[in-house]
Amino acid sequence: MPEEGVAARAHDEILRYEEIARVVRVAAEVGLKHVRLTGGEPLVRRDIVELVRQVARTPGIEEVSMTTNGVLLAAFAADLLAAGLRRVNVSLDTLDPERFRKITRRGNLGDVLRGVAAARAVGLEPVKINVVAVRGMNDDEAVAFARRTRDEGWNVRFIEVMPLGAGEHWSADSYVSSAETRARIEEALGPLEPATLEGSGPARYWRLPGAGGVIGFISPISEHFCAACNRLRLTADGKLMPCLLSDRELDLRALLRGGADDAALRDLLLRAVAMKPDRHHLDERIVPETHLMSQVGG
Repeated sequence: MPEEGVAARAHDEILRYEEIARVVRVAAEVGLKHVRLTGGEPLVRRDIVELVRQVARTPGIEEVSMTTNGVLLAAFAADLLAAGLRRVNVSLDTLDPERFRKITRRGNLGDVLRGVAAARAVGLEPVKINVVAVRGMNDDEAVAFARRTRDEGWNVRFIEVMPLGAGEHWSADSYVSSAETRARIEEALGPLEPATLEGSGPARYWRLPGAGGVIGFISPISEHFCAACNRLRLTADGKLMPCLLSDRELDLRALLRGGADDAALRDLLLRAVAMKPDRHHLDERIVPETHLMSQVGG
């Protein structure tokens, strides 16, 4: 989140739950099976449990999951499970309380840890902890996170930093490759063994011998996984993004509010799939200028 915040959106610019549910229904008719609710932060939206319920009841949808910062997760975990949520990813870049406050500019690390524990307790498993590795910010905590997979059964995924939103955080000095993170872990804790974890996605998984949890690596910079990407992203204000790492988007809200029938929505969804690029160009420093992760979510 930029320190100055982001521009507020008028209420009528944001998709209503009924509109989101309609998009999901039409998308399911052409083969969509998995819906992930992300952010900003999904748990701050009023009646989010009702949206989970509507999406989970859609014919053809096999799984509903969520990415959250975890701050409010303890209060919502049981209700989310009852509504049909099956898994959560928790974004957590540090295990140090002071560093947490510096990175997030607000909040309490203890709330997130309680959220993780609550999600695991009610059965939103596997809970996946997403860690964006940034040199000089948190790369020194890789081993501490890895130990949690052995000592507490956490599932931790290390993600290479991506230069979104004017590329302001992108520099050779901040980037940490998955190979470097893995080498640091193995130097301290020993060789990793191949592993698997439920759920589709680009992560490659490994395990410390005897650990209850796994260590994953998501490597958008060092190892392109674009050819296997089957995801579309619908923003809160109704833009359909064929690729997170591109500025191209389609205006789905205009169709929803312009009286379009389901056939027109299907056509736009299929058009978005056809627009998915063969690859991104982050390694060439060609970055999307308009999107911030704090707005389009993880």
